[in-house]
Amino acid sequence: MKWLFRLLQYLYCIYALLTFICLMFLFFPFIMLSLLLGKIRGGNIIYQLCRCWAIVWYGLVGIRHQEIYESPHDRSRQYIFVANHISYMDIPPIVLIAHQPVRILGKHEMVKIPVFGSIYRAAVILVDRRNAATRSRSVRALKSALKHHISIFIFPEGTFNETRHPLKHFYDGAFRIAIETETPIKPILLVDTLERLHYKGLFELTPGINRVVYLEEVPVKGLTLQDIPYLRNQVYDIMDSGLRRYRNYPTA
Repeated sequence: MKWLFRLLQYLYCIYALLTFICLMFLFFPFIMLSLLLGKIRGGNIIYQLCRCWAIVWYGLVGIRHQEIYESPHDRSRQYIFVANHISYMDIPPIVLIAHQPVRILGKHEMVKIPVFGSIYRAAVILVDRRNAATRSRSVRALKSALKHHISIFIFPEGTFNETRHPLKHFYDGAFRIAIETETPIKPILLVDTLERLHYKGLFELTPGINRVVYLEEVPVKGLTLQDIPYLRNQVYDIMDSGLRRYRNYPTA
């Protein structure tokens, strides 16, 4: 029976990939046309198109998006969203929670994927952590988005967490920007993305629930750059505790 289950999963993954590609080509011209409207208005439209793409794809492949609010969330305010990072399936729920203008900081390597790379380049603020010049440009772009009343989304772990712990070490970038721009941090938990698509490969995709948990915002007013370690550790502890509530991790 195990081989039969695995065969069905392979067929399901092929179906999911084909529907993803078909929808990508369907939305691609509208996304490219949105670029003509400029970085601000056009960028906001691109995120809404990607959100529609994700909603349709979820429906076709049997994945259910659920948002859990542990504290009230004001969609009219700007935030620096931070979330745990463990799967390529982290991207669809981020798009689905774009209920307000937002820009995601994304890895430069993804632009190499044909067609999808063009959409990715249009939607995200690119960063190459190996290159100091591109890191500086990405920071300026993130601050520019905040100045235009657009929230930003950063994975503070930088890369997939392939450890047995809820989180990897956090980089300082999100917390430095938060203090410099006096923008509160909104921690987000992506609870089920590892079950939906394990980082081992594309043929690990499964249907089911994909929960996103909004935690209480962390204010930064009055903090200085000397407080970066304090802020980073505070957010880390909040997210670590939250992930342990929703997932079965060994006791710290």
